[in-house]
Amino acid sequence: MRQIGREPIFIDRGEGCELIDVDGRRYLDWVGSWGPLILGHAEPSVVAAVIEAAKRGTSFGAATAIEVDLAQQVVDRFPAIEMVRMTSSGTEAAMGAVRLARAITGRDVVVKFAGAYHGHSDGLLADAGSGLATLAVPASPGVTAAQAEDTVVVAWNDREAVAEALAKRPVAALLAEPIAANMGVVPPAAGFLEFLREQTSAHGALLVFDEVITGFRVARGGAQELYGVEPDLTVMGKVLGGGLPAAAYGGPREAMERIAPAGDVYQAGTLSGNPLAVAAGRATLAALDAKAYARLGELTDRLAAGLRRLAAGRPLLVAEVPGLLTLFFSDRPVRNFADASACDVEAHARFCRAMLDRGVYPPPAQFEAWFVSLAHDEDAIARTLEAAGESRNRVLLIWIEIGSSAIPLIRRLLVIVAEAQIQLEARGDAPIILNEAA
Repeated sequence: MRQIGREPIFIDRGEGCELIDVDGRRYLDWVGSWGPLILGHAEPSVVAAVIEAAKRGTSFGAATAIEVDLAQQVVDRFPAIEMVRMTSSGTEAAMGAVRLARAITGRDVVVKFAGAYHGHSDGLLADAGSGLATLAVPASPGVTAAQAEDTVVVAWNDREAVAEALAKRPVAALLAEPIAANMGVVPPAAGFLEFLREQTSAHGALLVFDEVITGFRVARGGAQELYGVEPDLTVMGKVLGGGLPAAAYGGPREAMERIAPAGDVYQAGTLSGNPLAVAAGRATLAALDAKAYARLGELTDRLAAGLRRLAAGRPLLVAEVPGLLTLFFSDRPVRNFADASACDVEAHARFCRAMLDRGVYPPPAQFEAWFVSLAHDEDAIARTLEAAGESRNRVLLIWIEIGSSAIPLIRRLLVIVAEAQIQLEARGDAPIILNEAA
């Protein structure tokens, strides 16, 4: 909320696709707890599963049958996974996957992409400097240079940078969101994931897909199903826990049996595989069949198409994959974090504030994704597009009103024209062409 210049909203409860704050105001929610709530808030089947699990006990510190059942559902969905290790957060899962990759390869260096977020473990909380392939520098106080020095950061969708990084030093793992979603939604360029698969195999490095966001959301088997590229290890979270704290990493049996107690790579957690989180995850995955994914894709397409119509002729771009989209305030294609960073974040902030004033809650950051849920419907999309049209034009009106160099009469005329445009578009009539060049 600081990024858009306003105070946080304090939430009282959620219902379907809506949030209700402590003052009783309702918002159409396109954040969905940053991804887990693919079925919407307080989905009855999930709530019932959690209640039933709680009646049997909230934590045991021992294995449960339902934990094994959830692992089996993951294995059934992801051909690249034969065994699963549960954790309580995506940060833990990514950390465990990297440790396992280093143990398997006997190497230290990890390659990641600028703008990608893989949790807040020290070695992965790093930013890039200049150049194609650059040793990372700490991105947060408390992260030492020594902790970051084995991380190499390269640009997303940049084949030359990847090839250089893999050739320069022995690399344990290349860690990637197969669809970048922490710089806004930036899909891989054609053939880029295949290139990552070929290059890591050629250099003896493991390819690790961080599907904390995309797993169980963009397709039944995540982005690796969508693009037909199988990694060596997969990190999962968010939807896997159905709104409760749960994550996991998985891969071939031979690799996963290196983890203690079966093997020598240590990882543990008292609440890993917690029965309440597992119950929520099982209930969520049970609802995600082929029909559900078709519906989710349809809803995403409708929202994206409507936003594109509003963006026509303006410096706005819409990026989408099933279940995810981002509205970039830019007139240039967004291919990586540098492109995303060049977006007009002030215009985005004004847009978000205007949307919140109209009862719609988009992600309050240019670098986050909108999360579509199965609780959204055509009415929610229509209400969102109406608010987006008004908010987009409000961004333009503010620009006109603060233009100190404009002649007052001309400025007032532009305000009248912009207001007329809002009214025409609200009635469905042809819009007046109006932009900053006018």
